Amino acid sequence: MSNIKLLLGDEAIALGAIHAGISGVYAYPGTPSTEITEFIQNNALDVRSRWCTNEKTAMEAALGMSYAGKRALVCMKHVGMNVAADAFVNSAITGVNGGLVVLAADDPSMHSSQNEQDSRFYGKFAMIPILEPSTQQEAYDMMKYAYALSEELKLPVLMRVVTRLAHSRAGVVVNDAVAQNTLNPDNERTHWVLLPGNARRQYAGLVAKQPDLQASSLASPHNSLATVKGKATMGIVACGIAYNYAMENEPLKAGFPVLKISQYPIPEKEIKEFASLCDSLLIAEDGQPFVEEQVKTLLGADYPVKGRLTGDLPRMGELTPDCVGEALGFKVEKTFTAAQNVVPRPPALCQGCGHRDVYNALNKVAAEYPDARIFGDIGCYTLGALPPFRAIDSCVDMGASITMAKGAADAGVFPAIAVIGDSTFTHSGMTGLLDAINDHSNITVMISDNLTTAMTGGQDSAGTNKFEAICLGLGVEPEHVRVVVPLPKNMDEITRIIREEIEYNGVSVIIPRRECLQTLNRKLRKQKAQQQ
Repeated sequence: MSNIKLLLGDEAIALGAIHAGISGVYAYPGTPSTEITEFIQNNALDVRSRWCTNEKTAMEAALGMSYAGKRALVCMKHVGMNVAADAFVNSAITGVNGGLVVLAADDPSMHSSQNEQDSRFYGKFAMIPILEPSTQQEAYDMMKYAYALSEELKLPVLMRVVTRLAHSRAGVVVNDAVAQNTLNPDNERTHWVLLPGNARRQYAGLVAKQPDLQASSLASPHNSLATVKGKATMGIVACGIAYNYAMENEPLKAGFPVLKISQYPIPEKEIKEFASLCDSLLIAEDGQPFVEEQVKTLLGADYPVKGRLTGDLPRMGELTPDCVGEALGFKVEKTFTAAQNVVPRPPALCQGCGHRDVYNALNKVAAEYPDARIFGDIGCYTLGALPPFRAIDSCVDMGASITMAKGAADAGVFPAIAVIGDSTFTHSGMTGLLDAINDHSNITVMISDNLTTAMTGGQDSAGTNKFEAICLGLGVEPEHVRVVVPLPKNMDEITRIIREEIEYNGVSVIIPRRECLQTLNRKLRKQKAQQQ
């Protein structure tokens, strides 16, 4: 029995996965994918779910569930694909038993990210099917289809969405759930033991499946063609959410046929046939020129293909209906200009946040050293780069603070200080710290512990109450693992400890620990509600 629910794109994906019979969801929080896992955690008690330490461990756990014959979902933002890549690519070689879907949420325009990378390249690289919904309804429907496709082809399936779809709402018609798969571990060891001899056979099998992937894409219900009479001056190949931007311009009325692509690999036969009906093609895709590059190669240099590479669409950032309309030659009227009298409101650390006290102390001590460098990391504490603190000199990727501090110290920088959050430390900082310990690097590491993954909404942090033990276990000298409480009244103590550890010739760790105010307030509100 069907009914209609108002859902975020992320929620539609989550509900689609629940109704497709998943037994586990594995993820590391990262905008714009976080709400998928949170929805499943809150609405499917029979689905195994706990936040993973990083995306690689999430991918491997999901692969283990697939090995056991059950359906699993892995969720991450696009940069998380870099972390999961080893397991992700090899999962195409092992193949799957139970259905396995990898959900990558890309972020064109970098609303909350360091880059604009397009996860579709990972799917092509791994030679697996890729799905890209255009709407919340399609995102929901695609999940059941994705799991069936995964089990039919015995391959993982990559589903790619973008921020605009993940974080917008629409009415979604939902259906009844299917039952979870029964436990059925794969008994064929050669699939899973990737010794070179087995891996070569498995890889040959993956290559042999590529015509099946093409056939599936050609027959996909998620790829569609809308034609016009006669030969068109231009045809539109619209991918994922860009299909909506194209259709808002009513291209069919203007004589522009539209080929919608939401399943990859690109349906080569269909594209060739479509191109024969048009004098040129416009490739509309929200992301990098993934399809545009392939279509140019497919059709040859003499066939005009327009898109991001030609400058007909912006080379970076999100697409919009307006820029697609302009690429089609329509006159687009700008109804509103940007407001000129609004004071900018850059993001800032919350009032009373412990990170503020950490940066106040660091700045005070760093000012005493003319060559001091502070290497930052990914988290809400990254806002320490902005006024009024201007405290950190770098922020590159998850975990880079410690290893960049090590490299800078190796080059002669003194003092080299790393600032990293609790969740980021367990995600990818521990290995860098081990490198520094093994090389006797002269660095000071501050693990700013607010007892949660605050940047993405207060999810559990994998290392809570374990950081001292982790640091000692990795080999930091016990007398150089120091814990402080970041409060203004403790400023003298904190600055003294920072000075002492900077002057220590080796690896030292300072752990400023105070609970995130937002997380604490949520706990208090929940407790109050329970008491009423």
